[in-house]
Amino acid sequence: MGTILVISTLPDRESAEKLAYILVEQQLAACVNILPGVTSVYRWQGKVESANETIVLIKSTMARYPDLEAAIKKQHPYELPEIVAVPLSAGLPAYLEWVKTETSILS
Repeated sequence: MGTILVISTLPDRESAEKLAYILVEQQLAACVNILPGVTSVYRWQGKVESANETIVLIKSTMARYPDLEAAIKKQHPYELPEIVAVPLSAGLPAYLEWVKTETSILS
């Protein structure tokens, strides 16, 4: 199973850091980058809205995706969280192997 990049947005840095630590501690992600200070413009319940948000870039594997998605949904403060997974077609082999190793379930 391949390496993926999962993207999500959260309302603030505090909730992003909390989620990041949970995902890494549970070996659902090898690394989470937190990018604060983005403005999102979107349509929600028939109205165009905007919000200041924090993006998280989550490095994981397809094998861990179902549990990763469940953990994000459980911890996420939004009614409908953004959870988008993008398969990685290439990358530094040693880095991709590190992601796989860090997200492997240890017996």
